[in-house]
Amino acid sequence: LQHTLQSKHILSAFVSPLPGPCEPEDLIDGIIFAANYLGSTQLMSERNPSKNIRMMQAQEAVSRVKSSDGDAQTLTEVDLFISTQRIKVLNADSQETMMDNALRTISYIADIGNIVVLMARRRMPRTASQDCIETTPGAPEAKKQYKMICHVFESEDAQLIAQSIGQAFSVAYQEFLRANGINPEDLSQKEYSDIINTQEMYNDDLIHFSNSENCKELQLEKSKGEILGVVIVESGWGSILPTVILANMMNGAPAARSGKLSIGDQIMSINNTSLVGLPLATCQGIIKGLKNQVQVKMNIVSCPPVTTVLIKRPDLKYQLGFSVQNGIICSLMRGGIAERGGVRVGHRIIEINGQSVVATAHEKIVQALSNSVGEIHMKTMPAAMFRLLTGQETPMYI
Repeated sequence: LQHTLQSKHILSAFVSPLPGPCEPEDLIDGIIFAANYLGSTQLMSERNPSKNIRMMQAQEAVSRVKSSDGDAQTLTEVDLFISTQRIKVLNADSQETMMDNALRTISYIADIGNIVVLMARRRMPRTASQDCIETTPGAPEAKKQYKMICHVFESEDAQLIAQSIGQAFSVAYQEFLRANGINPEDLSQKEYSDIINTQEMYNDDLIHFSNSENCKELQLEKSKGEILGVVIVESGWGSILPTVILANMMNGAPAARSGKLSIGDQIMSINNTSLVGLPLATCQGIIKGLKNQVQVKMNIVSCPPVTTVLIKRPDLKYQLGFSVQNGIICSLMRGGIAERGGVRVGHRIIEINGQSVVATAHEKIVQALSNSVGEIHMKTMPAAMFRLLTGQETPMYI
């Protein structure tokens, strides 16, 4: 969320009004949901899990928590406080704070029936570098395991809670603008450009998102019972807007048939439901729920499938601020030069300084990045999309 609060600005068309279950003003002050706290568990996870692993981890956390206490489990009634700043868990009776998490620390939200799982990565020790320079050549990077804390709650409002947390991220974008004396609703093209210049962002994402020609509202026609025929993937932490990207389309299905969508498009909302900040599984569920609709309205930002990154590194003594495992960006240091240059977690590096690294060994990629100074140009795309486009993965259309 640091990236969100320091350098993300989005068109007023997408932030006002903000689709979601809550009034934005309420999220700023904080809202409370009643829930039962079932427990927490710690999982070991790869740094960059595949698209379905997160939901499987959430389901495993639920299974562990429920089985650990058995039928004799005493439910703890809690108040779940959600705001644009933090998520707190209060004992419903004593109002004592049981947990207090800054919103930015939540890495995944899952709602499974009446269960909500909040997942957060544990802070890594400083010896565990987030920089490529300290990635040991030849080390089995893909085997590294990281600790993930999963908090499990039960509530009739499980889906509402997940949507509210997603909306809290969106409202936080607006609040940053207001804190700097800018009214998001009155943000003109010129003012937008001025903001971009003061932020000194090295990638062109902000300019791209501020160009109204790239922001479209589409109406798709389909038959009742027909699937939309798309594959979506996460845009990746560090992207200008945490949402989903169109990664594949089924030939002859409504999405491809319309001729209005392209691979790489970022989907902002569907039928007035915002997808910003929601987990991938939730977004997939929303799209699956369109099966019996005959018309689908979508807000998208047209984006190329390949993301252009420009990192400015004055000297080798400056950390790049991200790490790579087998060509995939697996962590990103908040406030670092890589974040400002457009690096996104979960993306595969396609090219470094004009040279393709698609078939390059891990050690050589690390070496190329470690020794680079000045302007480092990279091209990346979501790893899941890369696997689909190269035939390594069979598309599961929804």
